[in-house]
Amino acid sequence: MKLKKGSFLWYLYLDKLYCLLSVRNVKALLEYFKLLDVHRNNTLNDVLFYHFLHHVTNWKRGQIMSVFNMLDWDAVGEIGFDQFYMLVCILLAQQNHLEQQFIFRHSRPVFELLDLDGELRIGKKNFHMYNFLFNIKERELRQFYRDFDITGDCRLNYKEFKLFTIATMEKYQEKQKAENEKALLKMKTLQEVDENPKENLLGINVSEIII
Repeated sequence: MKLKKGSFLWYLYLDKLYCLLSVRNVKALLEYFKLLDVHRNNTLNDVLFYHFLHHVTNWKRGQIMSVFNMLDWDAVGEIGFDQFYMLVCILLAQQNHLEQQFIFRHSRPVFELLDLDGELRIGKKNFHMYNFLFNIKERELRQFYRDFDITGDCRLNYKEFKLFTIATMEKYQEKQKAENEKALLKMKTLQEVDENPKENLLGINVSEIII
């Protein structure tokens, strides 16, 4: 998923540690929500929701409507600001490659979103349906159920899901640490090159040349 450049969401900042918006950004988002709510019901119906996401993302119609159905917990055909705020945070997390961080920080709300049937269990089908939201690859999904489906029923309860978020977060942190160390090493190497006496193409130490 990519946010369309120049759209309102492009200018919002998501805190990278907690994956939440600042108070100032929330106020701005609320005003934006009110502008979208042309019927003044403090909600967005499926038509308004579709046009909003079609305007700010490159999602297809089927993806947009499946997300609407997921957020419409009570099946009333509308979503309120709370669901809208949750969606925006997910979009910004994906835009900034913070999906693992978001799932870890907000494991309970994410679990409830994916628990479409209200059975306090998440099946593979649910993950397949919304893998475009959290960028979970097929191979990772199979490994995920193999490692954390303790009950063996091919459905995860919240405790099993929480274990998954912790393990995913640990892998994410290890990856970030490796990337930081690599960048630090590269910077150190460049610094050492700059500090060494410069030599010309013939291998002559320029600093030793006496004019």
